[in-house]
Amino acid sequence: MTSEEQDLVDFVTTQRWFGSKTRDVVHASIVDHATIGPGDPSLELLLVEIRFDTGTHETYQLLRRDDLGVLADPDAASELVRLIRRGTTVAGSEGTVELIPVAESFAGVADEVTVTRQIGVEQSNTSVVLDDSLILKVFRRLEPGVNPELELLRFLTEHGFEHIPRLAGWYQYVGRPMESTLGILQQFVPDGRDGWELALETLGSRTEWFLHQLEALGRVTAELHTVLGSDPTDPSFAPEQTSSESLGLLTATVDEEIEAIFLDLPDEDPELEPLRGRGEEVRERLRLLTNLGGVGRVIRHHGDFHLGQALHTEGGWVLIDFEGEPARSLPERRRKRSPLRDVAGMLRSFAYVASAGPLRGVVPPPNWEERARSVFLDAYRENVDPSLMPSGAAMDKLLQVFELEKAVYELRYELNNRPDWLPIPVAGIVRLLDAEVPV
Repeated sequence: MTSEEQDLVDFVTTQRWFGSKTRDVVHASIVDHATIGPGDPSLELLLVEIRFDTGTHETYQLLRRDDLGVLADPDAASELVRLIRRGTTVAGSEGTVELIPVAESFAGVADEVTVTRQIGVEQSNTSVVLDDSLILKVFRRLEPGVNPELELLRFLTEHGFEHIPRLAGWYQYVGRPMESTLGILQQFVPDGRDGWELALETLGSRTEWFLHQLEALGRVTAELHTVLGSDPTDPSFAPEQTSSESLGLLTATVDEEIEAIFLDLPDEDPELEPLRGRGEEVRERLRLLTNLGGVGRVIRHHGDFHLGQALHTEGGWVLIDFEGEPARSLPERRRKRSPLRDVAGMLRSFAYVASAGPLRGVVPPPNWEERARSVFLDAYRENVDPSLMPSGAAMDKLLQVFELEKAVYELRYELNNRPDWLPIPVAGIVRLLDAEVPV
């Protein structure tokens, strides 16, 4: 490798947002660059291709001040916001960078951003808060096509869903290498409390208060799905009837994940003992659950729904991060699915709270998880558009399918990232295996 290549590889592969840390990088190159901000030195946007020994590659977005070689610059956020607000198109060597405002969202926002701070909890993106009024999310790993988060935020805004931070603009790349969303700008929610942290904080006190908030979250979730399934004129969002073929695809997808994980469970980990040899049992449970009649409709959905994606404010719940599960491909994240997939994700989040509480020295009240599930589900069922849902036992069966899918996904994630948390998805899978099949 040249020295520039090595510098790129050394920088990208050590970042939290680099998603392929276990793979061998053999090549790195800048496939396009654009000077997007004035100054001395100027601000450059780079599209960097990282190629692996398998012949595959990934493309990442970097920002730098050119003559300093600085590959991450927090000041870039304020420059990008100025360009988005103005509405600008910048030419690169192979394509263009388009910066597009939603003008009405800048009402009351200062002309110049003076204070920026980076949010440090993200794994796959970079988000910067500006003057506690705006938040810029920079997508690091790029895939061809519109990012689901931009797509859903635009749709929800146009259709009057108020439980999201208002979209203020975005920027995108259009060129020969790919067309891709580079980042989005939204209004910041300064008083928002992360639902996950709030749940853990209230385990030892204010339990009833928080359960009441979960009832409200169930209503907001129902409204979200009702709005997402409300426009039959938009091909990307029109609700569709499910078929035996689509249900078969769901079964096959989950079955592939089960096989990939259960064939390769580490032998030395005692936390996995309750699952050893039960891969076929999980498949059989899946086959029983997917023996359904009507399964409702499929729509666009959040795709990675849990308590950490809901902010609690004085005015109610605000939902965030609509880009879907980062480990899945962009076409998969844009696929229409049953809205019960989001519901299952939230129910699994309650299981995580109940298990994580003792790790923080707080024992949940008796039956906390069961009560949380009940109040959330009851509110959801009462408020969602019934045409989207299967009826009776079919709804309960389909919900168990998606809980099983989510728990298997969690098992894979914890094996790779947080082995100390393995007992949580293991317990979830065992519970679903032992539960009666709804009839």
